[in-house]
Amino acid sequence: MQSAAWRRQLLDRHLTPTTSAAVAAFRSASQPGLAPQGPCAADGARYLSSARAPAVKGSGHLVRKGTGGRSSVSGIVATVFGATGFLGRYLVQQLAKMGSQVLVPFRGSEDSHRHLKVMGDLGQIVPMKYHPRDIDSIKAVMAKSNVVVNLIGREYETRNYSFEEVNHHMAEQLAMIAKEHGGIMRFIQVSCLGASPSSESRLFRTKAAGEESVLKQFPEATIMRPATMIGTEDRILNRWAQFAKNWGFLPLVNGGSAKIQPVYVIDVAAAILNSLKDDGTSMGKTYELGGPEIYTVHELAELMYETIREWPRYVNVPLPVARAIASPREMLLNKVPFPLPTPSIFNLDQINAFSTDNLVSEDALTFEDLSIMPQKLKGYPVEFLVSYRKGGPAFGSTVSEKIRSSEM
Repeated sequence: MQSAAWRRQLLDRHLTPTTSAAVAAFRSASQPGLAPQGPCAADGARYLSSARAPAVKGSGHLVRKGTGGRSSVSGIVATVFGATGFLGRYLVQQLAKMGSQVLVPFRGSEDSHRHLKVMGDLGQIVPMKYHPRDIDSIKAVMAKSNVVVNLIGREYETRNYSFEEVNHHMAEQLAMIAKEHGGIMRFIQVSCLGASPSSESRLFRTKAAGEESVLKQFPEATIMRPATMIGTEDRILNRWAQFAKNWGFLPLVNGGSAKIQPVYVIDVAAAILNSLKDDGTSMGKTYELGGPEIYTVHELAELMYETIREWPRYVNVPLPVARAIASPREMLLNKVPFPLPTPSIFNLDQINAFSTDNLVSEDALTFEDLSIMPQKLKGYPVEFLVSYRKGGPAFGSTVSEKIRSSEM
């Protein structure tokens, strides 16, 4: 023991003040009974108290104070259902960036979560195999968590999963299990803007039913209603650009007259993160997350054409005709012994959703209530579309004069 103490004193004599503070913090964290000693005792005590600060269930700040960064410990252990999807990758990245541990339930192949592993420090991104119809596997992926985020959702039905099961019953089941868990402090349910029991869209109706069931099972849950999300892997501008490149035109239902409020996907992820970092004020509330600008569907298509540098060509499809084109898939979905193609442009539920305006309500809680200034779409949020330009990112069909390679 005396030799160990002598070595410690010799080491401390040759350390810089900064390094000494880090060593004192490490000793205190690894040996709770050993208080920080020496001139850096105050710093060591600060790091120790912040790292070990208990989180109070249902109130106070969930995120523990600390140095921050992906190698720190934020205090959040989040199970993110739907993490392998579009919004999921951005939410996982932001959670991991602040030092949170993220449990990633997946039901596909081992490659489905591979891109998420590099977003956090070693051991912070934990993939776990589960099945949404197996309650025991759901309980297993929630067992160590104090936060649950449900991003599960589909904009079209398959033979195996209906809107009712994916958007309603799964959300209800997750909320019920989270409540029974006893240690889940925050539950975030991601719905969609326009969710309403009276909507013509089955997607919107089932999302509304899911919200109601979640709040019934977990009254402290926070509901997020993002508008149409735009980003590198989105399912609207990418599909439009691919269709326009392949066929030379873009069909617009009713001329694209419906008004929407598209939002950058990273802003939605930031809103979810800010709701976790507040003092509990967002618990039990519903937020409508729309972008700062209102577009008609036609104007959004114009932005797409401008970015990919193609001459805009549209075909106006009346609403009854569009529904007639998209209806056969819905009628045959469960009547044929083989899977049907995934709908892209003519998705019946999307057609119904875009048949009316879908905007943020005047009295709704928005990004502003979460201290976020959403980005405008024109510019960086749609830059991913340059990959569709003919001849390369610097060119395109509408460019009158090609740029020389030396000027690129």
